[in-house]
Amino acid sequence: VLHASTGRGVWLWLGPIVILGVVPIVDLVTGSDPSSPPDEALAHLEQDRYYRWVIYAFLPLQYAGFLVAMAVIARGNLLVSERIGLAVTVGFIGGLGINAAHELGHKRQESERWLARVALAQSAYGHFYVEHNRGHHVRVATPDDPASARLGESFYAFWPRTVAGSFLSAWHLEERRLARGGRGPWRWGNEVVAGWLLTLGLYAVVIAWLGITVVPYLLLQALVGLTLLEAVNYLEHYGLRRQRVGTGERERWERVEPRHSWNSNHQLGRIVLYELTRHSDHHALAGKPYQRLEHRESAPQLPLGHPASMLLALCPPLWFRIMNPRVP
Repeated sequence: VLHASTGRGVWLWLGPIVILGVVPIVDLVTGSDPSSPPDEALAHLEQDRYYRWVIYAFLPLQYAGFLVAMAVIARGNLLVSERIGLAVTVGFIGGLGINAAHELGHKRQESERWLARVALAQSAYGHFYVEHNRGHHVRVATPDDPASARLGESFYAFWPRTVAGSFLSAWHLEERRLARGGRGPWRWGNEVVAGWLLTLGLYAVVIAWLGITVVPYLLLQALVGLTLLEAVNYLEHYGLRRQRVGTGERERWERVEPRHSWNSNHQLGRIVLYELTRHSDHHALAGKPYQRLEHRESAPQLPLGHPASMLLALCPPLWFRIMNPRVP
């Protein structure tokens, strides 16, 4: 609408402008709020369905925006730079959709878990549903977790390692699960395969509707969406490691503690990311609804909010200079 009324292509880049520009500025101005919900409000927050409907409502908006944007890219009178800007913006919305899928994927109801798969289809990242719940939450802050960044590892080195590693991990998790029932991996019951098919079905419909010229922009928006997710993964466990405890056959990784996740209490970032910024509490109780996540005093804090920290991570020398002394 803003592009049509003003004729300025910059409005088609609104996704990165808001998430990486407006949100960090607002977070800087409003500051950090470490307060947690009072104990007497927890039961009410748990039962209040408003917070679930906020998640539910995001999905139709996500897909309406996705389909309209693809139509405008394919049939609108846009410059190539404007098409790229709109695809990037759609990718940012898809990245936020992955965050909504993250919340839904931790729910117990199968209907909500299916909504998580639907939210992931746009970004072609359906395996996240498997890897995050059954891989990352088990192996977080260990060398075995592809989503935990190592000390001194730049985001640009982390990205290919986590993208490939997360997919392979999800595949192996499903392969082992199905093998226990005497079944092979190539079936609809494989959650990774189901995720592929949802994405392929979605993209096939869009291509049949709008033509083959939309393919590069479909791929671009998916790349942006998954990169936004992996940027959050990068900063949330950067350099933090659990220790080995016990001896011999009893040797194991120590339990996950608040000190194994970076957190931030900057207010707008908390809202945009459904309180995922209180990451230590999420790892302590993965099924805890986002509206109940609490600040933990022993949890390490990022110097900036999550969106601003993502920008910082794009400049490795600056990121290392600020973050490496904080890790010990």
